[in-house]
Amino acid sequence: MQLSSLQPLFDRPGPWATVYVDPAQNDESGAKRRELSVREACRTLEDEGADAATVEAVRDALTRMTPAEDPAGRVIFAAGGDVVLSHRLSRPPQRQIVSWAPLPRLTPLLELAGQDPVCLVAYIDRTGADFELRGAAGPQDAGQVEGQRHPVHRTASSDWSERHFQLKVENTWEHNADEIAKALSAAYGECGADLVVLAGDPRERPAVYERLPDAVRQVTVQTEHGGRAAGSSSPALEEAVEQARHRHGHRRVEEALDRFRAGRAGADRPTDAVEGVPALVEAAREHRIDTLLVRPGGPDLGRETWVGAAPDQVAVRRTDAQTLGESEPTPVRADDALLRAAAVTAADVLVVPASDEDGNDPDVPIGGLGALLRWSYEPTPA
Repeated sequence: MQLSSLQPLFDRPGPWATVYVDPAQNDESGAKRRELSVREACRTLEDEGADAATVEAVRDALTRMTPAEDPAGRVIFAAGGDVVLSHRLSRPPQRQIVSWAPLPRLTPLLELAGQDPVCLVAYIDRTGADFELRGAAGPQDAGQVEGQRHPVHRTASSDWSERHFQLKVENTWEHNADEIAKALSAAYGECGADLVVLAGDPRERPAVYERLPDAVRQVTVQTEHGGRAAGSSSPALEEAVEQARHRHGHRRVEEALDRFRAGRAGADRPTDAVEGVPALVEAAREHRIDTLLVRPGGPDLGRETWVGAAPDQVAVRRTDAQTLGESEPTPVRADDALLRAAAVTAADVLVVPASDEDGNDPDVPIGGLGALLRWSYEPTPA
């Protein structure tokens, strides 16, 4: 997950109110539960010291939530009397999470909204394509491209003039495949998708695939289901898209864990990966984190660290933070501090499972926090 969309959370000081809530069912009993959950969340914020203006902003945002708009729930981030950001969840939280803290509470967001890859679906026919972005926010229009419309249909005649016409038809197909591939590559670069799914015409679809740049083709899959024509969507297409997203996400985590296992420090060699809060804090200060690995439930996530106003002012001890130029450092959770540092340095973040599908390596990374680094370095002698 890239955290660039969360930048507003790091552009202003806290403290922050963070509330993860499930809007319950759209019926009378659900409405009563929503009312009680809003009241409980606001009471918790008040008990933890939140100011009245911020509590009221959270209350208003939660009251306006509906199961129809947010079927899996939503997270609210508020500070200084304003709701700074809210984000739709793709999975409902098992329980309501309420926090009043110096930094926004982000780890639950990684689990509930951030891990699912964003998919760019291209609905292709022989005249063009429509693009649709699939992510946690639901389907979104991502543009279209129109190629040449004539001629696009061949005839069954073997007459010389007809064969000449058929050649022109095939030239049109080839031209349109080029145009679709170029437009699709541009859309992929602009929208920040993680993978591409091609659906539609069985002849034009593979022609588009072959014309994609290598970097795009490596994250592209094809499906025989669905198409560009109105009404051609189907449950089979929806299943194909979701399977592609799941496989991509699983493969990405496995590749990252393989790199992490191979890159951890040996006794006498440079390291490409680190784990444990002290090593991660050092890497964050030096902007060396390329991918932050977070294993929910790990004991290091809630470990105390100290931070200053700048995201790279992070330390294991209060006195260390003061030497970085922060006279009044603040104690925060390690995961909150490292996620803020990762976000402002454009690092990626991956949630890793407590164990793989075979039950191996349940403690990788040790403590629940690790990182792949942007460059190797010699580990500091103990």
